[in-house]
Amino acid sequence: MTSTSHPRDLRTELESLTTEAFRPELADIDRLPTLDIARLMNGEDATVAGAVGARLPQIAAAIDAVARRMARGGRLVYAGAGTAGRLGILDASECPPTFNTDPSRVVGLIAGGPDAVVTSVEGAEDSRELARADLDALALTPDDTVVGISASGRTPYAIGAVEHARARRSLTIGLACNPGSPLAAAADHGIEVVVGPELLTGSTRLKSGTAQKLVLNMISTITMIRLGKTYGNLMVDVRASNDKLRARSHRIVALATGAADDEIDRALTATDGEVKNAILSILADVDGPTAARLLEESDGHLRAALAATD
Repeated sequence: MTSTSHPRDLRTELESLTTEAFRPELADIDRLPTLDIARLMNGEDATVAGAVGARLPQIAAAIDAVARRMARGGRLVYAGAGTAGRLGILDASECPPTFNTDPSRVVGLIAGGPDAVVTSVEGAEDSRELARADLDALALTPDDTVVGISASGRTPYAIGAVEHARARRSLTIGLACNPGSPLAAAADHGIEVVVGPELLTGSTRLKSGTAQKLVLNMISTITMIRLGKTYGNLMVDVRASNDKLRARSHRIVALATGAADDEIDRALTATDGEVKNAILSILADVDGPTAARLLEESDGHLRAALAATD
């Protein structure tokens, strides 16, 4: 049901949130020189990594749960409103070019739909029904994960997404920036990164947004590492499909193997530009089809495929 809270009740609720707190010591910030304001902002931002660091055990536990489900074919779905929704869409959209994932494997949902990425869609964030409808369009399964994102931790769209996903037996994560949030309480894994009051009162696109971005970076990146999308710290699950990617692919194969340029070119040609396959063909001295088979038998994990050739 769409929120019908009385404006006075909502004001009281917002005033109790850490992310909405007013900082009287900054009341004259608009009178300061630009460099001083920049120093203040930089000092504020420097505290965010520490706040994320305080929640690393919860973040790691959530990532392990996500990776187990994605290894079985599940999807990672982000759901949020406003800045939180945009950050989810950003993280999801960067997975295909970075890790060669199918666009359907990591999905970003924002209250109000695609138009809300660039414009405000009035009332969308207050609707639990909208979240349910957006998730129903994906036909959730128990192998899927839904991450509700909300700085306040009270956004109905994000909470509704988590509640609906739990009802479908999907894994749920609630990412908030206030302690004791309804969002974290509603999820299987609650992650509350408390960054404190913002430089501009209530502007959660600042420290809260930075904290959310850092956590989402961890969730997607470490999950992909667990799924075998990397070899060491090299992004090996890419295909050389244009000039820039061909140059990058060549360099990745060189870093992983130490092979000469002509050998790398032959391996990439023999494996249709698949970097992971090319590395395996060089290090294990196998042809392209054999490399593809070994990787398939190893669920795409290059180290496991290499171990199978020892």
